[in-house]
This record gives sequence, C-alpha cells and structure tokens, in this order.
Amino acid sequence: MIYVIIYNKGKKIPVARPKYKMKDKEKRKNNNDKRLPELSIVILTYNVRELLADCLTSILKSKPPRAKWQIIVIDNASTDHTAETITKRFPAVELIKSKKNLGFSKGNNLAIPKIKSPYVLFLNPDTVIKGNAIANTLKFIKTKPKAGAVTCKVLLPDGKIDYSCHRGFPTPWNAFCYFSGLSRIFPSLKLFAGYTASYLDLEKTHQVDCISGTFFLVKKEAAEKVGWWDTDYFWNGEDIEFCFNLRKRGFEIYYYPKEYIIHYKGSSSGLRKRKGVKVSKEIKLMAVESGIQAMRIFYTKHYLKNSSSFSRLLILFGILILEKIRLLKIRFGS
Repeated sequence: MIYVIIYNKGKKIPVARPKYKMKDKEKRKNNNDKRLPELSIVILTYNVRELLADCLTSILKSKPPRAKWQIIVIDNASTDHTAETITKRFPAVELIKSKKNLGFSKGNNLAIPKIKSPYVLFLNPDTVIKGNAIANTLKFIKTKPKAGAVTCKVLLPDGKIDYSCHRGFPTPWNAFCYFSGLSRIFPSLKLFAGYTASYLDLEKTHQVDCISGTFFLVKKEAAEKVGWWDTDYFWNGEDIEFCFNLRKRGFEIYYYPKEYIIHYKGSSSGLRKRKGVKVSKEIKLMAVESGIQAMRIFYTKHYLKNSSSFSRLLILFGILILEKIRLLKIRFGS
C-alpha cells in the first residue's frame, strides 16, 4: 500500500490507496523487452550493399508486430561501404565486420556466439522476403519435432524455381545425370532426376535430401550436433554438406512451398549480371574454382572410399574437365 495526504480543515490525514496496477497492455510491452528472440536471422554479405538493404527492408516489413527477431549481418570485408550503410540505415541490426573475405562457412560461423534463439535462419543478402515467408516457415518447423532444417520455396526473378532449394544429394550417378542432361530430358523420372528432385510435386510440402543456404532455417540444437557450417568449404557446397550431416544424424529436412522468397542469384559471385552490382573477373574465377573444389571435397568425404579405382579416376577426371571449361568461359568473357 502507499499513502497520500489529504487536507481536511487544515489537518493532514493519511489515506491508504492501493498500489498502481500495471495494465495488461503495459505488462506485455515490458515483457517483450525481456524475452529472448524467437528467431535469429544471420546474413553474410559481400559487396551487394543495395541488395542487402532491400533484403533487410523486406524482413522488417514482413515481421509480425509482436514478434521478436534478432538480425545479425556479417560483412565479409566488402569494399562498397556496406558496414556504414547498415550502421546508418539499420541501427537495430547487429553488425559483425570481418577484416577479410572468409568465405561462406567461416563467415557465417562468426555469428554463432551471438545467436540467442533456438531457431536460426541463414539468409542470403540478395533475397527479398514475400508476405509472411519467415514467420510462417518458422511456425511450420515448430510443428515438426524431428525436423532439423526447412526452406520455403525460392524463386528466381523470372518466376522459375531455384532448383538449389529442392534437390537430392550429388551422388556420382545423380551428378552424371545432371551434367549429361539426362535429368532435363527425363525430369519426371526419379532414376534420372535424383539431383534436381523434379519428379516430386513442387507445390506440396515434403521431405527432401538437401536445401539451399539461400534460405536455411535450422534448429539450433540440430546445428550444434553437426558442428554448424563445415569450414572445409569456402564458397558453394557447404549447404549440401550441412544437409548431409543432418540427415546422417536422423534429422528431417523439409521443403515448404506455401511461402516463397525471391532470389537474385549469383549477385556476389558475378556469375549472373545484376543491375548496380559490379564483380571483378578475379571474384568470378574464385567462385568457379570454389564450386568445383566443393565437388571434389564432397565426393572425397562421402563417396571416394566406396568407389572402384576406375570410377574414381572417371569422376575426378570429369570434375577436372568441367573446371577447365568453366574457367575458360570466365577468362574469355562468355
């Protein structure tokens, strides 16, 4: 109880009055400040300042009023003043500055000590969130106790699906069918379309082997069990490795097409031209070399041991030829 003084004919009379009772609305507001975030969003960026700004704007626009999300941006030694832009335009974002380009895995792993939520969304900076893609995908994963990771549908600017968000593992056979064109000739046959998984209904929710690091919503406990991002990979292939390790541990991985985002794919690597984004030939070459090296790493880690000497030679030679062709295309500007 607290007391107020009332004057009655010149005399001070203390009168008891109940303590001020905080209204429910005020309680909720105060509690919101103390709650841990329900989701941590981690964005690794490299020289795509304006695309990143569009991405962050779309995230904030899509966030439900009462939701509490933590947003962490790792600037992977950009030279386009990304850090200054984030500090000025998005002060609520937690910014981590790397002094050098660490690649995808090491760069994303810098955020791990700062993550406060049991759910983590690794998101590419060259994406735009549509509708309630983040909020509803988060709701979905909470309904799947055995799920380790989930993605929404990822579309390219032309409306086509980014196949990387919905695929199988690149076994030697799946890789052969993909690079030989058999998966494009027979997209509805599981035998030939094992990597693209195009034989599955892209409009229905289902389990897949592998999703993309473009939109990678993972349970923190699952990520901790597999050791987060494998730093043997520099750029490309790390999402496949992450999924492979999740599946190996018994976790389920889901494709959830009821929500979608737009992905301006290849912006940082320069392998696809984007307005306002300039990428040097050196970066393009590094992207190609990293992608090819990822193939070698994944094959060596998971399939080399059980391959015959002849198949090993054939597969590694095929990867070498693919590398030479892709590098020549970059060097000669095609």
